[in-house]
Amino acid sequence: MHKNNKHSKGYDFNLLVKATPQLEPFVFTNSFGNVTIDFANPKAVKLLNTALLKQHYNINYWEFPDANLCPPIPGRVEYIHVINNLLNKSGIKENITVLDIGTGATCIYPLLGHASYNWTFIASEIDKLAIKSAQTIIDKNKLNNNITIRHQDNEQNILTGVLNANDKISAAMCNPPFYKDEEEANANTLLKQKGLGKQTQKVERNFSGTAKELWYPGGEKAFVHNYLYQSSLLKTNCFWYTCLVSKTQHVLSMENSLKKLGATDFKILQIALGNKISRVVAWTFLTKEEQTQWNS
Repeated sequence: MHKNNKHSKGYDFNLLVKATPQLEPFVFTNSFGNVTIDFANPKAVKLLNTALLKQHYNINYWEFPDANLCPPIPGRVEYIHVINNLLNKSGIKENITVLDIGTGATCIYPLLGHASYNWTFIASEIDKLAIKSAQTIIDKNKLNNNITIRHQDNEQNILTGVLNANDKISAAMCNPPFYKDEEEANANTLLKQKGLGKQTQKVERNFSGTAKELWYPGGEKAFVHNYLYQSSLLKTNCFWYTCLVSKTQHVLSMENSLKKLGATDFKILQIALGNKISRVVAWTFLTKEEQTQWNS
């Protein structure tokens, strides 16, 4: 994990239970003598992440429908830290505005980015019910001056219709839908349940998730290539476009496409969470001169 990640040494359940007493019934000592929760239980997972936000990020209200995806905080904040490193190396250290593509009902990246680095966010979302939930979270935590939600009203678009011609953002971030359809998502969930020791054929996602959050026609590859193309239409509006990419085989095709679209730089940034390795792909269309003049 990144050196700034507050969760690199695990969880202090005593502190977390004090922050969120509702978590206590789900905490137990396992056969190895470790204090933990049942990570196959969606209620336990949601309460754990609620406690993490309250204890470490001063987020006192984080309520959303149980059907929506419950993001694991350590992994989500790792993406924030990786982007911060990227911006710092590019000389961008203040007045940072980030676009969160598909912020979801939890508004998680804007919450973590503002709490960790005081960034300002534009958060886009296609689902009106998710927008209502995210806006309530923003209101309750008094973050209206720091986070603005924009509705994406076209399912075919990612950036078009969200970014305006005069918008200037330091970075865009995105956690794309991984699956091409419900069947693929369910098969993966059953495999994950087996790994957690849950022997059942009933699909129950420990982090939940709705259709719009989990799958996209053509899957991750189709989504990211649409994103690449639309970013090429807004070359000078954003310094670094970035995207989480779950499948290694998609990275090469992204690099080839970006060369054709005129990208001037392409980076693969590793994220390591325990034994799990994932990656953030970052690209820019700015010339060296435009990069140098970015903050002027």
